[in-house]
Amino acid sequence: MASDSNSNNAITHHKPGSSRIHQQQLVSTMIKQGFISDPFLSPSRITALSPTLHHQSPTLFEIMSVEQAREPKPALDAHKKLQERVSAALAHAPFNVSNQWGAADVSLTVAGRAETDAAAFRVTVDVHLRVLAAKSRFFSEKLRRSGTHSVEILECDDVAVYVEAVVLMYSAELKSKLLGMEVSKILALLKICSAIMFDDGIRACLEHLEAVPWSEGDEESVVSHLNQLQIDCSTADRVLQRVIADPSTSSRVENVFLKLSLGILQAKDEKARREMKGLISQLLKEDDNDGLDISRDVLYQLCHRCLGSLVLCLSGTTGLDESTQDRGAVMAEISREAENMQWILDILIERNVGDEFVDLWADQKELALLHSQLPTMYRHEISKITAQLCISIGRGQILVPKETRFALLSTWLEALYDDFGWMRMWGKSIDRKVIEEGISQTILTLPLPQQQSVLVKWFDRFLNKGDDCPNIQRAFEIWWRRAFVKQYAIESQLQLTVCDIPH
Repeated sequence: MASDSNSNNAITHHKPGSSRIHQQQLVSTMIKQGFISDPFLSPSRITALSPTLHHQSPTLFEIMSVEQAREPKPALDAHKKLQERVSAALAHAPFNVSNQWGAADVSLTVAGRAETDAAAFRVTVDVHLRVLAAKSRFFSEKLRRSGTHSVEILECDDVAVYVEAVVLMYSAELKSKLLGMEVSKILALLKICSAIMFDDGIRACLEHLEAVPWSEGDEESVVSHLNQLQIDCSTADRVLQRVIADPSTSSRVENVFLKLSLGILQAKDEKARREMKGLISQLLKEDDNDGLDISRDVLYQLCHRCLGSLVLCLSGTTGLDESTQDRGAVMAEISREAENMQWILDILIERNVGDEFVDLWADQKELALLHSQLPTMYRHEISKITAQLCISIGRGQILVPKETRFALLSTWLEALYDDFGWMRMWGKSIDRKVIEEGISQTILTLPLPQQQSVLVKWFDRFLNKGDDCPNIQRAFEIWWRRAFVKQYAIESQLQLTVCDIPH
């Protein structure tokens, strides 16, 4: 500490400006040449930052602190971390702490790649020829050919992992040595073991990967590494069996989907049923490229099953007394079957195969008649199916002929009008504007006479029902302008006029 006080005294005898400049240049040169250590790594930094001096020229230590703060240290940090990892690997290496191997007879040097932050890092360890030759076919051949007891490995991706792989050659219990290691570390070791043909190490890494859980990120890394390394052994195949199914033994996706869907449709627990519906829908939506081979036939098999159950439920309500408990149970069943149908319809629309359902639903005259005989509070879930179809047709997600579109509205539009007020009050997932827009766009796809027929009936109903009826006056305005204001005229034949173009 005497040197610090001498430095302070020297500073006070010079002019403040020239003294500070001289000190900064001196310290900068000393730091760059390595004569002065980093003060930020010293506890004395706290003392230097405390406000003990008042209005005095900066000390040599303070100038050092400023200079060091300006110096970037990524290479130094990387070198230090690598040194720590190598030291940890060698700390308990058998050839360093035990005499059972005798005198070392091979000098092994491992150096990092030139383009990495640890480009200058090299480590040399003294190991045993008999261990390297017995455990590694790579070292056995290299030592045999060279005839020397010195091996140098250059441009290594990770020097520390390479050293760890060499240390593992001395272990008889490789499985226990790997316990607790992350999947990324095991993959790095596997890569080195494969490169040096350390078969026991390869087997231990693969057995570890086969047994431990993986994250989704680990999963991709494991598959990528094994594909890259091309390790030909049964253990590698067992590792990949977790994510790659054997075509000869795996079930077809549509068979699994059908089984799961039937389970959902028949589920007893309402909360679980809705959760699993959401889960399956989400998984199907992730199939952006239609990689899941689920046929139209399987989807419509589920559709017909829901429709049959719905008709059966509605038919069972005709002979029930309003006050009986049985009626309440049947009505709950109707609501559940209608929700099941909505779920299947969502899947059909998402997979662009909903056109056949429009025909099917438009043809349900008997179901529509039974629907009209039920109290609105029980039947409004059925009208949501019609709303779904109108929204999808109005958005261009389902394309069907005009005859089918008109048949759909003829069968179900009145029922939708009747239930709209209840849907608006109790339907938590109902967006009134979206439904009104879907109905409007579907009507406007029809020929003008059919537009007029539908919209004039709506006009009379809306005057009497108000908010309990969908407000599609925008569609009414468009129809009116089409019919009576714009009145487009199409010539019977295309007239072509030919004229000379002046040159």
